[in-house]
Amino acid sequence: MGILNKTDIPLVVEALSVTNWSQFVTLFGNNGACGNCWCMYFRLNKADFLEGKTDNGNKDKMHTLVKNNLPTGVLGFIDGIPIAWCALAPRTDFLKLNKSRVHKPIDTENVWAIPCFFIRKEYRRMGVSVALLKGIIEYAKENNIKILEAYPTIPTQDKLPDSFAWIGLYKSFEHAGFKIVDTTSKNRPMVRYYL
Repeated sequence: MGILNKTDIPLVVEALSVTNWSQFVTLFGNNGACGNCWCMYFRLNKADFLEGKTDNGNKDKMHTLVKNNLPTGVLGFIDGIPIAWCALAPRTDFLKLNKSRVHKPIDTENVWAIPCFFIRKEYRRMGVSVALLKGIIEYAKENNIKILEAYPTIPTQDKLPDSFAWIGLYKSFEHAGFKIVDTTSKNRPMVRYYL
């Protein structure tokens, strides 16, 4: 694998569906991306999420959402290989966001939230998240989504461990054209992209 050109990553972005479910499973691997999360952390209350970490509970819940054709997120592919994931759905679908004191809604607009990312280890720090966000913007245009919102981190140290970057880095969102709309949290601003 060569070094990717950060300005022109050949990323193909697709919404997660029954058609590409197996590729999602391949990307997430045996650990469900991280600790059997299967990208259900923001969708469930704490007790249900923890219970779902055993016996494929969270994986099955995500699969049910996909089988019911509900929005869950997008996959990023290079040469047909799944290398990246980003959760994307109406903000109201994410229970933890609805209960957040720090990231409360700032208005009553119909917002689609981007609460987390997962990028295959060997593709990290290459600009994939920016390419993925640009793909999400195109997806939003095609699907009449007017506002994208996220809650990325602004690192307080030079090198942030990968395990802390799952919510996205502010600089990636900035490069993709998102703007800060709320700074209730200094290190985790709310950002938006208006289409």
